[in-house]
Amino acid sequence: MTIRVVVADDQELVRSGFSMILDAQPDIEVVAEAGDGSEAAWAVRRHTPEVALLDIRMPGMDGIEACREISAAGACRTVMLTTFDSDEYVYEALHAGASGFLLKDVRRDDLVHAVRVVARGDSLLAPSVARRLVEQYTRPAARRRPDARLDVLTGRERETLLLLARGLSNAEIAAEMVVSDHTVKTHVGHVLAKLGLRDRIQAVICAYETGLVTAGDPPPGGAPRPGTSPAPVRNRPGETRLCG
Repeated sequence: MTIRVVVADDQELVRSGFSMILDAQPDIEVVAEAGDGSEAAWAVRRHTPEVALLDIRMPGMDGIEACREISAAGACRTVMLTTFDSDEYVYEALHAGASGFLLKDVRRDDLVHAVRVVARGDSLLAPSVARRLVEQYTRPAARRRPDARLDVLTGRERETLLLLARGLSNAEIAAEMVVSDHTVKTHVGHVLAKLGLRDRIQAVICAYETGLVTAGDPPPGGAPRPGTSPAPVRNRPGETRLCG
């Protein structure tokens, strides 16, 4: 299957460079380029690509607002690109629905790999971005009672979210809950749908924000402690991927 991509950046040379790299791949096709967020959102509506690469700082509608509009409108997944390694941009982009976040100095192979990973439904963060999230959500904090938004979950779904936030894979969650992998996938799907989340990375953030999980929580029984990160799975050098 060919992965169709829209590339949006207000700098023509940057935009063309990313497009040339991606178009050179046999399984990727750049169907449109855009110079601002409005053009990007329009191009996504017209071409219905699988992935949109969005620069964060663009004139008019910026990349985060475009990401929010694209995420709300359909199934296209977004990867944010920026030269600014900033907490504010990370959190805003993830909450807007971004599935990936890369700095513009990303290597050619890692850019291509990121598009493929996100198109498959996984989430990917640049290492520095993942590190900032880890620091943010592992700071010591008083235990909060999980807020009302989790009330829509059944007991098993809440348990699934808890284990997911502690970094367990679907297979590990299945072993912990003594259910099949298929049942875990069903639970994860229900969690995402009920909480209005696009993917596992947003589920992890939600679990920490609502107080379901806090830094220093003990690992689940019988499972290895995944470290201090909410749910990073090391994949290739230079990336952190959240997978199913």
